[in-house]
Amino acid sequence: MRTTVLIVDDHPSFRRLARRLFEEAGFTVVGEAGDGRSAVASVLALKPDLVLLDVMLPDGSGIELADRLPPSTAVLLVSSRSADDLAIGSRRFMRKDELTLDRLRAVAAGAGE
Repeated sequence: MRTTVLIVDDHPSFRRLARRLFEEAGFTVVGEAGDGRSAVASVLALKPDLVLLDVMLPDGSGIELADRLPPSTAVLLVSSRSADDLAIGSRRFMRKDELTLDRLRAVAAGAGE
């Protein structure tokens, strides 16, 4: 069974790139959201295995949003900034410029953690 993904980012061009990479890596992208409010509704409706979640959304912090998602939902936070610049803690994180097929395949292996 393929891992399902919801992509949450306020930049349509990044969502398109992420969708293409996830699909090429063997994931099933079940939806996209451009803000936190839409992301919560989409997670509840679509129940993805993994949420690719931008740290900085127009209506709030992706870090705070991650804490409000169901515990069964794996979250991979992304940002154009480094983890050192952000209060990521022990959460899974990847810089946007590090999003590659090989990195996503490694994420797929641990999506249910």
